[in-house]
Amino acid sequence: MLKEEVDVEVRGIGAGGSGIADLPDGRVVFVPRTTEGDRARIRVERIRPRWARGSLVEVLDPARSRVNPPCKKYTECGGCQLQHVSYEDQLTWKGRFITDALARIGGLRKVSTPEVVPSPSRLRYRNRVSFTLRRLSGGHVVAGFHALHRPAHIVDIDSECLLPHQKLSQTWSKLRAGWGKSAELLPSAGRIRMTLGLSGENGAEVDLVVEGGRSGWDGERLFKSVGAVRAIWHRPSENKSAGEERDRMILAGGGVLDAPTPTFAQVNDEAAELLRTHVIKCCTSALQSNEQVALPTFPIIDAYCGSGAYGSALASEGLSVVGIESDPSAVEQARASVRAKMAQHNKEFGRFEVQEGLVEDLLPTLLPAEVLVFNPPRSGLHEDVPAQILANAPRRILYVSCDPATLARDVKRLGDQYALDRLRAFDLFPQTAHVEAVAELTFRGVAQ
Repeated sequence: MLKEEVDVEVRGIGAGGSGIADLPDGRVVFVPRTTEGDRARIRVERIRPRWARGSLVEVLDPARSRVNPPCKKYTECGGCQLQHVSYEDQLTWKGRFITDALARIGGLRKVSTPEVVPSPSRLRYRNRVSFTLRRLSGGHVVAGFHALHRPAHIVDIDSECLLPHQKLSQTWSKLRAGWGKSAELLPSAGRIRMTLGLSGENGAEVDLVVEGGRSGWDGERLFKSVGAVRAIWHRPSENKSAGEERDRMILAGGGVLDAPTPTFAQVNDEAAELLRTHVIKCCTSALQSNEQVALPTFPIIDAYCGSGAYGSALASEGLSVVGIESDPSAVEQARASVRAKMAQHNKEFGRFEVQEGLVEDLLPTLLPAEVLVFNPPRSGLHEDVPAQILANAPRRILYVSCDPATLARDVKRLGDQYALDRLRAFDLFPQTAHVEAVAELTFRGVAQ
């Protein structure tokens, strides 16, 4: 059956964005670029004992929700997964991805599909984007995104991608035009990663991070040739021991300075603000509903707090928050934010103390709390954290998750001590299969 063409009826979309159908032998087949209701001719590309992967040959009878993807590179580029699905149906499926994971992994089968708050912008929403450059034989260069069916290959992208902010797209075109023949002005490595991000006041400028190559690369020549970036950061590929040079920044005004590693930030500013507002409202409501209870010194713990977006906003409401973050540069940014907010709000500002370290190391020393906010990486909570929570249980948990699978796993680890009260989702990544969820859990058991 391998490489054979077969006709299938697509019955759903999986969490990765591929359509789900059934082969004649009963195996489930995952087919990118198809959607529920499509009748399609596919080619079987890969076979496993219980499932297979296929590629779309032809849509024989399109589904109601199918639309023409706006990107010219969509059939070959692996960057987006859902451009062929109407935006309203994208939101519906993202809600289903969450409830499916909670049922399949978390054992919660009676959870209603959450509302997915749409992104204010469906295209041109990314404030940061990363490209990969590969040097090929004969001096040829290809730079763009990983290919759909051949992830080791790079699809060459100039201005075709519709997700980056227009300024980033324009800067990428200037960078391509300015890096010289065979990208001679970039570090001499076979593979280089380049990240463009909006910077400066109101995102009026662009910074470039170049990853790869050896230390000592002369980025000044690229800087002068491109002329469209505020600064260039270089992160060499070779391993560095503690205390050795890490990143270097080439400044617009000339000279080279040490630069901190950029910390994590959401790529969709408008949608991230909707998410942040919801989390803050949930926290304040949880405290107001329990005003008669004596509160600990820090009633709110902001775990994996990053640069302190939630903690600073809560302290601006007059609340006391302690944050936990392991990235030193993020900790410094959070503390700087606190200093700025204190100067701005004066006596109205509450308290936001940021502690540097791993959540699994610091959380037991900070509990109990009224509200525990989690915003972990895609891998979810460390395996020790659920037991630490149950040993000194906070009354309310707000779990902000970018991966429904790890959210479901962690909720299951808490057992029946916590009830999932409310669930809401936010579309921070239109045209892709990614979704952000906020789960509100209330303690209903007895602390162990």
